[in-house]
Amino acid sequence: MLEKINHTASYIRQQINFQPDFGIVLGSGLGGLVNEITIQRALDYSSIPNFPVSTVKGHSGKLIFGTLGGKNVMALQGRFHYYEGYSMQEVTFPIRVMKALGVKRLILSNAAGGMNPAYQIGDVVIIHDHINLMPSNPLIGKNYDELGPRFPDMSEPYDKEMISLAKKIADKKGYRSHIGVYAGVPGPCFETPAEYKYIRTIGADLVGMSTVPEVIAARHGNTSCFAISIVTDLGGFDEAEKVSHEAVLKVATAAEGKMTAIIRELIAEIG
Repeated sequence: MLEKINHTASYIRQQINFQPDFGIVLGSGLGGLVNEITIQRALDYSSIPNFPVSTVKGHSGKLIFGTLGGKNVMALQGRFHYYEGYSMQEVTFPIRVMKALGVKRLILSNAAGGMNPAYQIGDVVIIHDHINLMPSNPLIGKNYDELGPRFPDMSEPYDKEMISLAKKIADKKGYRSHIGVYAGVPGPCFETPAEYKYIRTIGADLVGMSTVPEVIAARHGNTSCFAISIVTDLGGFDEAEKVSHEAVLKVATAAEGKMTAIIRELIAEIG
């Protein structure tokens, strides 16, 4: 794996002329943030050695390099999911490459189902902790000390400074926002009513099919993480609601401006 990471990072360095400080992972329907980036270079995933290719609607499949909020950034316009058939190592490969390229802070976004009674569709939720309900973990297998320790600490998976600043930005803008716990599940089915209730009972406010493996890999490499969700549907209540990917994308796209504004200002103000 180390050889592949180094090979890919070397190829990318030949294509760009700066070191990115921030890595950004854009989730379902949230790829519009790239319109805020002053783009210097965009690479199709298919052109990058060893890179997976996103297969999900709403995930464009480009690696974007440029500036946002006065900082150098690289953005994944489309992520990879376990349910697509990728291994956890493949899902998190771009995170490893970001680290090799010098990224210090990772910002992730996603669309998620809300189970907290205080949440409404379209709300912004800043993630402060997670529960890994995936059937695997990207750190299973041989550990490479060059990437991180065998048993990484996960007592603070999400950066407290970025959480606090993002909440202040959301409040200042008048957005409905919360700080919550995200449960990562394998998908691709949306949850049954009983599963929603179970996940809420064990302490989660949100549920989705991404983010957790990426954060585990990033924290393994001591990269600071920030993650933010748009609540696209609600579950775990008395009346079950039907959910579709199209409906999720519609809500995520409608709420995209909130996420974009928060991330743009967070990057400009942090550090």
